[in-house]
Parts: sequence; structure tokens; C-alpha cells
Amino acid sequence: MKGKYRRAVFVVVYTIENNKTKYLILKRKLHWKGWEFPKGGLEKGEKIAEVVRREVKEETGLKAEKIKKFDFSGKYKYPKKLSDRPGFVGQSFVLYSAEVKKGKVRIDKREHSKARWMSFKKAVRKVKFENQKKSLKIVDGWLMSNGK
Repeated sequence: MKGKYRRAVFVVVYTIENNKTKYLILKRKLHWKGWEFPKGGLEKGEKIAEVVRREVKEETGLKAEKIKKFDFSGKYKYPKKLSDRPGFVGQSFVLYSAEVKKGKVRIDKREHSKARWMSFKKAVRKVKFENQKKSLKIVDGWLMSNGK
């Protein structure tokens, strides 16, 4: 079946504490169950940097500080028809990272049930989908090569 893909961003959220990188991942409960990082669709007329800031704020309550775009994108089909996304069969994404100051995480209770700060090794094992594992590896590699 042909259909439209909703344009979206993946945002790998991290903080640096005592020279160690910690990643924030969220436990999804809306549409599917499992761990992910913040992501979300572009709204009409919105610039992509605005989407990154908005999604980080909406899904974590934290402020995105340093934002970086990566040369990684893709698309995937939704496992089923989603009533809140009429006309869309899946989502296309572009990868971004956002550094935040570690603070009280306030999740959007409609979408997520938990939030956890994790090391790269733990986070990459926890996230559910391959495109998210690859996204984490790309961001972690960039952070390591740029000396955090």
C-alpha cells in the first residue's frame, strides 16, 4: 500500500556529568511498548530546529542546549493504522542530538511511562529498534571523536 510518510526528527538527548556521557531514554506506551529517545513530527510551518526544541521540552521537560544535525535519515512503516495520524502509513526521520543540563525529567504521561539516564552501553541495549540503535551509535561516536 502506498501512502504518505510523516516528517519527523529523532533526538538523542544527552548530558555530560563528571566527563561521562549519559543518554536519556523513555519507555514508550502509546502506539507500541519499548524504550526510545524523544522523537516527533513536524507541524505545519515549523522549522526543524524548532521541532527539536519543542519535542525535547514536551517529552522531557528539559531545555535543548547544543543541537546538532547528523547525516543520517530513514523511514519506517507503522505496525498498524494510527487513528491520530490519518493518511500516514509511516514516518521519515532525520537524526539530531541535543545536549541538556541534567534536571528533573517530566515525561508526557500519554506517550511514556518512565525516563532513565543511561550509559551508552545500557542505552544501546535498551532501545527497541535498529534505526534507534544506529542513531545512538552515530551520536556516541561523534561525541567520542570530538572529545565531548
